[in-house]
Amino acid sequence: QVQLVESGGGLVQPGGSLRLSCAASRSIFSINAMAWYRQAPGKQRELVAVIANGGGTNYADSVKGRFTISRDNAKNTVYLQMNSLKPEDTAVYYCNAGHPLSTTYDYIPGYWGQGTQVTVSS
Repeated sequence: QVQLVESGGGLVQPGGSLRLSCAASRSIFSINAMAWYRQAPGKQRELVAVIANGGGTNYADSVKGRFTISRDNAKNTVYLQMNSLKPEDTAVYYCNAGHPLSTTYDYIPGYWGQGTQVTVSS
């Protein structure tokens, strides 16, 4: 089991940047893959980005070239750098520690954080 705590959300203007952090309660070295999801009002939760323990990544088409996922196993933390933000990126962003069988292209969600709100608006 692992507890996840997200931070770094807030209000930003279109074109701006934010960096989200996800701090885990224990070592993430043994967690094969971790991910960020988001859920906008009235929409289903969607997978945004995945990172494997070896550093491989996968992104939703809507964020490719703008978002970067990274992980620091020494700090038990996963990050999501979000650049060139658009109003349609507005959502609650959730960190997830994947099922042991997860890969970057076949991700199975496991433990969830509580989420952090990102609002992109002028």
